[in-house]
Amino acid sequence: MKRKWLLVMISIMTAIVLAGCGTSDKKDGGSGDAGADKEASGGEFRIGMEAGYPPFNWTQQGDANGAVKIADNAEYAGGYDVQMAKKIAEGLGKELVIVKMEWDGLVPALQSNKIDAIIAGMSPTEERKKTIDFTENYYTSDFVMVIKKGSKYENAKSIQDFSGAKITSQLNTSNYNVIDQINGVEKQTAMESFPAMRVALEAGKIDGYVAERPEGISAAAANDKFTYVAFEEGFDTDLSNTSIAVGLRKDDANREKINEILKGISEDDRQAIMEEAISQQPAAQ
Repeated sequence: MKRKWLLVMISIMTAIVLAGCGTSDKKDGGSGDAGADKEASGGEFRIGMEAGYPPFNWTQQGDANGAVKIADNAEYAGGYDVQMAKKIAEGLGKELVIVKMEWDGLVPALQSNKIDAIIAGMSPTEERKKTIDFTENYYTSDFVMVIKKGSKYENAKSIQDFSGAKITSQLNTSNYNVIDQINGVEKQTAMESFPAMRVALEAGKIDGYVAERPEGISAAAANDKFTYVAFEEGFDTDLSNTSIAVGLRKDDANREKINEILKGISEDDRQAIMEEAISQQPAAQ
């Protein structure tokens, strides 16, 4: 009798232990799935930009006009790229983090996983496609020549009207290479930023610089001594040199999702965002 009772007690205890283990396993499994879902939809979306290429991106002191705080920095980043990055991050369900760095460091930072994407007014050229991937374009523009008002080049119609002129553009951009298409041009050393080129232009060190149309509008708005030439016979260039896309690592799993997000932003909305960026950029830019 005692032995039978002992067997019954053992059976009951075993059932309790097994039930407890089953419940624990179920809870652990549920917790793991929730964590996976959170990881998939949350986390950070770290984007790199130089924050010095208005109206696409610039640096400012506060969060006015939807600017985003720069990581490990007291300053904020604003501009067209920032607004597009906010839309992409929201669509991905991630927190936007902006990392400010020099232009030349953007691709290496992407390849070494220090950032998740480049949203910095970067054109998807064939040369860059050898090392990184790009999304569909999120902006398309054309090349203009920024000059001083009243100069002999103000009524130029063709790029060849700048023969003999001292012309430059930004360092390590396709804008700089197209200068070679001007016969007899005095091609100057490429400069680090547009603010530097504006200073050189006002000082008479250069006669003009090649830029995309938004920079031409911005320069003329910031300094009433400047204007820009939109050519009737312009530079021979392909679409990749005047378009802007998001730079991603090769075979990035988010590429198609980001393309879907970009497709949801109409051309009218893109132009409206650009016009706002041009009007909001700091005058010093």
